[in-house]
Amino acid sequence: MAEPIALAALALDAALGWPDGLYRRIGHPVGLFARIIARCEALWNRPGHSFGTRRLLGLLTLALLVTLAGGTGWIVQHQLLAHLGPWGWLAVAAFAWPALAQRSLFDHVRPVTQALARGELPAAREAVSRIVGRDTAMLDETGVSRAAIESLAESFCDGVVAPAFWLLLLGLPGVWAYKAINTADSMIGHREARWRAFGWAAARTDDLANLVPARLSGLLLCLAGPGGWRILWRDAGNHASPNAGWPEAAMAGALGLRLAGPIAYDGVMHDKPWIGDGRSDADGGDIRRALRVYARACLLLWLVAGGLAWAR
Repeated sequence: MAEPIALAALALDAALGWPDGLYRRIGHPVGLFARIIARCEALWNRPGHSFGTRRLLGLLTLALLVTLAGGTGWIVQHQLLAHLGPWGWLAVAAFAWPALAQRSLFDHVRPVTQALARGELPAAREAVSRIVGRDTAMLDETGVSRAAIESLAESFCDGVVAPAFWLLLLGLPGVWAYKAINTADSMIGHREARWRAFGWAAARTDDLANLVPARLSGLLLCLAGPGGWRILWRDAGNHASPNAGWPEAAMAGALGLRLAGPIAYDGVMHDKPWIGDGRSDADGGDIRRALRVYARACLLLWLVAGGLAWAR
């Protein structure tokens, strides 16, 4: 049953995204996760606690969050399938839809290339600042373009492939438990002193949850943009994350670009290794090419979900 649910959820997301009007009225489920995490962090991540105590309380925060998300997902899925008969799977798909971000990711990256095409670098910096964590104020066109392409590649895993994977594997409980873990990692799973202990469980669990989806993402991007295989196998390990390097290396190879490299966060330069061995002077045209590769990779994911549904 999970296969047609995943296919329908992917179709809803591609067609509608998460409409602004809906967001203004009810927000987004991830916002609830964020509020819970922020509240727990304010209560429990106190400097007076020992490193071990803060790590334990971070683990408790994650356990509460996953239990809430997964448990609610299980109850909703069980009730819908039990009471709506043959239409229950469509209702489950509607509840899974907000967990996917195909359309949202495309709609956030496209304004970057549109601003660059108009020659409006400040607008491009503003647009890319909404999707990356690095400093963008001083980026030139190449820096803005690389940032947009890297975010697109990495978010293809976090926002599309991983939610679909867990939806296919465990249904509604799986996809929302994954989104809870991923939200916790994005908020507290950092190496800075404030979060190193409290966010440890979130970061390690997110690494585990993305282990298979990241590699599937790289595979899909290589199939969607031939030319990425060599860079994928050679450079996937050049990223600090055990997972993010896979889709990023695949995209770098497909586009013939060098990605990653030295990056500034909060005014501090980090001398990160390069991924890829092509051009380093990315531009708005490369973002458009990346979006085409991304769209084809999403279609391949649809084919996977549809093939599994047909085989079942």
